[in-house]
Amino acid sequence: MTIEIKSFRNLSVRELYDSLQLRSAVFVVEQACIYQDMDGKDINALHVLGLEGGTLLAYTRILAPGVYFKEASIGRVAVRASARGKGLGKEIMKASILAAEQHFGKEGITLSAQSYLRKFYRELGFLEIGEEYLEDGIPHIRMVRR
Repeated sequence: MTIEIKSFRNLSVRELYDSLQLRSAVFVVEQACIYQDMDGKDINALHVLGLEGGTLLAYTRILAPGVYFKEASIGRVAVRASARGKGLGKEIMKASILAAEQHFGKEGITLSAQSYLRKFYRELGFLEIGEEYLEDGIPHIRMVRR
């Protein structure tokens, strides 16, 4: 998988469409969660694209400190259903962590993790902060990597 990191303005129309389509497939359709995915934060985010043969297999977005949390944050972590079980989630997260640190420093990265993915994020150096909460009707936990 090839990783590309782009600002909103540097995304092609096709890359933007593919990113939104993947996010919708994972978060809206698979998880049966009706929520406002296009929240206005994409315009100022860094978009991390995991591509193979021109097909988007994995995606994250990185937000600057102060946009969602005090620290930089990684969110909208998605892997195409047909590409799961190949380590692509860890690969795109490692690239996202490195990009966040390169762009925003090493003061920490926060994410709002779906609770069932705690172990996955722990393996990447994130620790739970606070209590579990509902976000769009799905249990989440705040996690921080210092």
